Amino acid sequence: MKSPEKGNFLSNAFKEAWDQLDAWVDTAKLKAKELAAEEKLMQKKAELALKAEVDNAKHLAAQAEKWMRARVKSDTRKINAFERKLMKQLRDAEKKLKAQAKAAERKANRKGKALKKNLQDIAKKVAPKSKAAAPRKKAVAKKKAAAK
Repeated sequence: MKSPEKGNFLSNAFKEAWDQLDAWVDTAKLKAKELAAEEKLMQKKAELALKAEVDNAKHLAAQAEKWMRARVKSDTRKINAFERKLMKQLRDAEKKLKAQAKAAERKANRKGKALKKNLQDIAKKVAPKSKAAAPRKKAVAKKKAAAK
């Protein structure tokens, strides 16, 4: 028996085991690289999804801001129109009250003039009696002045 064969067998078995170990290591490295690539891909997908969500949120915020500006503009227009309407109603009411006050003043003046005329008529009726008494006082005062 040759001993080199025996050594050759062990050497071949060792070599075969080493090759198998290298194959497993290569398979493990390949699997690790695949997992790392898959992880990077998932990370990239997550980043893109996050970016899409941020862009969507920005878009929605811009739309909301645009809607709010339009709403404020519309509300401002409505409020201004309502304010003008109220001011017109206020001016009309003020004019109406002034006209009523003037009418009441004219009516009071007419009634005052009528009362004054009535008092003058009454005074004329009463006046002849008092006029007769008045000249006597004047005549008495003239006589006293002449006597002095």
